[in-house]
Amino acid sequence: MKKIVTSILLVAVMLLNVISMASCNNPSGNVDDIIDNIDKEIAKIGWQVPENGYDGSAVTITFWHTMSATKLQPTLDLYIQEFNKLYPNITVVHSSPGSYDDVLDQVKTAMTAGNEPHIAYCYPDHVATYNNAKKVVPLDNLINSTIPVVDALGNTTVLGLSDAQKADFIPGYYAEGAVFDQAGTMYTLPMSKSTEALYYDKTFFAEHGLKVPTTWEEMEEVCKKIKEIDPNSIPLGYDSEANWFITMCMQSGGPDLYTKLDENKDYFKFDNEVTREFVKKFRTWYELGYVTTEELYGSYTSGLFTNTSLVDVKGTPDDTSDDVKQRCYMVIGSTGGASYQQPPTDGNGAPLFETAMTTIPQVNPEKPQVISQGPSLCIFKKSNPQEVVASWLFVEYLTTNPGFQAAFSMASGYAPVIQSVQNDAKYQQWLGAANGINNLTAMSVQLALSQTNAYYVSPAFNGSSAARDQVGEIMKNVLGSDRTDVDKLIDEEFKKAMEECKYAVQ
Repeated sequence: MKKIVTSILLVAVMLLNVISMASCNNPSGNVDDIIDNIDKEIAKIGWQVPENGYDGSAVTITFWHTMSATKLQPTLDLYIQEFNKLYPNITVVHSSPGSYDDVLDQVKTAMTAGNEPHIAYCYPDHVATYNNAKKVVPLDNLINSTIPVVDALGNTTVLGLSDAQKADFIPGYYAEGAVFDQAGTMYTLPMSKSTEALYYDKTFFAEHGLKVPTTWEEMEEVCKKIKEIDPNSIPLGYDSEANWFITMCMQSGGPDLYTKLDENKDYFKFDNEVTREFVKKFRTWYELGYVTTEELYGSYTSGLFTNTSLVDVKGTPDDTSDDVKQRCYMVIGSTGGASYQQPPTDGNGAPLFETAMTTIPQVNPEKPQVISQGPSLCIFKKSNPQEVVASWLFVEYLTTNPGFQAAFSMASGYAPVIQSVQNDAKYQQWLGAANGINNLTAMSVQLALSQTNAYYVSPAFNGSSAARDQVGEIMKNVLGSDRTDVDKLIDEEFKKAMEECKYAVQ
């Protein structure tokens, strides 16, 4: 009882100090500004780790994710059993509400009733949303904790991450956890990652002597040549309009061309001459028939890449005289979806072409920029601190265990987040069997791991998801419009997007 009373008094003193500091930093007395300052001071203090770390008490923690029941959950279940050998009193209950957006929506709903999970798959924008309710645990004090932990097998470690464990993370993936404020507070650890790749029909390129493009200028030339070879084709499919816009910002000048963390909430920087110029250029590509996107095509463009069915391109449905096999010969899509770029086969099961993949085109190949995607893990605050510490131990286990990371990568096609998986012989054998016929998944992981120095992550804040949605709308609406007053159209779309984004943070 004495320890509990002491802890309550310490918290009370800390809170009074926070309010005092926040008031001093805001002599105007504006309530909203005082609250903002209080939030900043609390973030500096962080989540307070119990004095003895994990005390061994029996707790149940819940984990919401997007893992498929047949493909990925068996791997998770196997390693939960291994985790329980170390911590038998921690029961892990996991479930999949559906997609990433489904996880987001269900967490938001659960937060209103105070029954959110302990751990969730997340993207940075999701965490920014959860942080509006101050529900996510800042991880810095847990990461840096040196409190001893003795597991059930007698191993003695520390609660936090060792220097070796921190160094084992792929830097670009680990850095994603600190994009939420200017202080670099860590709110997530990376779980598994993907990026975008340029998939192309290697057979077609070889037959026609085409060079795989490394820049956007080269891409335009290749699209022109493909259109001359196959006039009915759409040479390039780009699955994500938003990714295309954001990536072009990063390649053309950096994050300040898109969004920026700002104390005055002046976050949105994407309305500028550079962005308007590349949107107008890609509108021309679309008019020439060089490119389509997921929204404009109506489905993932992998369907166009692997298409072997006749489609009606300009006649009426009952007129089959002009039906052709309309294809694209290049796709920019997620490395996590590599299996969907698998080449079709003929009646004897032989592949009709070979798929190859490489880094997406760049503005400057000497300074490559590719998006970092895929789930991270966040932990939610609970009234029982032992549940939070137990959640941390499980998150730490999943993200730093080479065996799990290797097994999950092979099952999912996503890249592992730590470098030590390279020492796993079975994993190396799997990567070594990569090819463009029937093992595209391993090939895509190889590509993702080969460009770890090029990954970028956009800042996450309340409204960052609106920015992503709106720049995707700009691309879709400008490319797909039949209006001829293109400059006016672009002006209207950018202004509308900026208004929607600013409304989102009011």
